[in-house]
Amino acid sequence: MDDEHAAAVRAAVSGDRVALETVLAAHLDQVHAVCRSLCRDPADAEDATQEALIAIVRSIGRFDGRSRFSTWCHRIAVNASIDELRRRKRRPDPADLSESFDHTQDRPDLDPEAHAIGTATRQGLRAALDDLPEEFRIPVLLRDVGDLDYAEIAEILDVPPGTVRSRIARGRGRLADALADSHRPEPENPDPDRPAPDLEAPQPAGGDQPSDGSGTSAGPPTSNPRTRHRTDRT
Repeated sequence: MDDEHAAAVRAAVSGDRVALETVLAAHLDQVHAVCRSLCRDPADAEDATQEALIAIVRSIGRFDGRSRFSTWCHRIAVNASIDELRRRKRRPDPADLSESFDHTQDRPDLDPEAHAIGTATRQGLRAALDDLPEEFRIPVLLRDVGDLDYAEIAEILDVPPGTVRSRIARGRGRLADALADSHRPEPENPDPDRPAPDLEAPQPAGGDQPSDGSGTSAGPPTSNPRTRHRTDRT
């Protein structure tokens, strides 16, 4: 923070309305960028940005200078975005993050299959981020979309830097696993219109001949013991 901006912040904290307008104008883009990285819909991002600015105006008198003013504003923007998402019952939009992983969109030289793979990757990443718990999703988005450093994210979320690194690493790991699962080919389903192959009937045990369909053996007839007995007597 340069001396002029620091002086404007101090004046705004003291109640100078002109200085407050100057400070808000200086941080508007950053606040909106944080809200946009977390909100699914642009209109939600705008609403969250307005709520964040209102919160900054209402609470600037309590800014004590223990953190950077930009970090303090980012923390308010994150809280406003989370509140907006909870009100709307929506999830953060990973569009920017997915596009940063996909380098096929601006490559007209790639064949349609490559573009299809890129689209599937973006869709898979959106679904994976939707399923990611908030404790991992928020720091991942702040780092990979908001481009904030670990120390600033730690201040925003009020957790130690080591916790931020751990959550980001675990969040990225879960995303990688989810993407790998989404790209794993599904087992082929049998064609219901395809006739079943003819299977050779199993041979009966004991070497008996297969049946001729009449319920009796197709092998040579055996003599009836009663008939043989009558023949022996005659």
